[in-house]
Amino acid sequence: MNTHPTDTHPINTQPVGTLPEREHPEPFTEEERAAVYRCIAERRDVRRNFLPDPVPDAALWRLIKAGHAAPSVGFLQPWNFIVVRDAAVKTALHGAFVRANAEAADMFTSERAKLYRSLKLEGLREAPVLLCITCERDRAGPVVLGRTHQSEMDIYSTVCAVQNIWLAARAENIGVGWVSILSRADLHSILGIPEHIIPVALLCIGYVAQFETVPDLEQAGWRKRLDVKSLVFEDRFGEASPLASSV
Repeated sequence: MNTHPTDTHPINTQPVGTLPEREHPEPFTEEERAAVYRCIAERRDVRRNFLPDPVPDAALWRLIKAGHAAPSVGFLQPWNFIVVRDAAVKTALHGAFVRANAEAADMFTSERAKLYRSLKLEGLREAPVLLCITCERDRAGPVVLGRTHQSEMDIYSTVCAVQNIWLAARAENIGVGWVSILSRADLHSILGIPEHIIPVALLCIGYVAQFETVPDLEQAGWRKRLDVKSLVFEDRFGEASPLASSV
C-alpha cells in the first residue's frame, strides 16, 4: 500500500536552507536528534519496488536544496543537478547500464559472477525521476581555498551533496538508489555534460512501497556490515582505541 505523505505533510512546512527569524538556531530537542539518527540508520540504497506515483516538484526541489546546503571546500559549491524525466533519456541510460553491467559481471569469479547477475542493481526505467549530480571543478578558478594540497576535495564536497539528498529523501519517505555501473563517457554523451564537468552520481528517485530493514546486498549475501569497533583507532592507524570498549 502506498503510505507516503502528501505534499502538505507537516514535515514540509519549513523550507530547506532557511532559519526561523532569530539570531541563532536553537539546540535540537531530544526528539529532533533521535529523528536525525533514525534517518541515518534507516537510509537505504533503493533499486526496486518503486511506485508509479510522481515525485511532486516541491519535494524534488527540497531534495535539491538539501544537496545545495552541503559543505564544500572553499565554499566552492561545485555541483550541478540534472533532472531526468524523459523516457527516451532513461532508456538510453538503461542501455549504458546494461553494457557496463555485463562487463562488470565478467570481472568476478564464476560463483561470485552468478550471484552478481542475480542482483537488482538499478531502477533507471522504474523510478519516476532520475537526478545526476556533477562536479564543476574550475568554478572558482585554478586555486581554491582548501584544495591546494588535496585537489580531489571538490569531488568529496559533491559527494556530501549526494548524501544530503539521500538523507533528506529518507525523511520525505522517498527512495533513492545510486547507480554507478555506467561509464562516465556514456553519462557525458547521453546527458550532454561538458567534458570539463565530472558526473559524480546518478540517482534513481521515487516513492517505494516500503523500506527494507536490512540493505539489499546484505540480504543477498554479498557482504555483511562490518563491526564499527574494528574500524576505530586512537592517535595512529592500527592502534586500538579505548573508545570502542567504553560504549
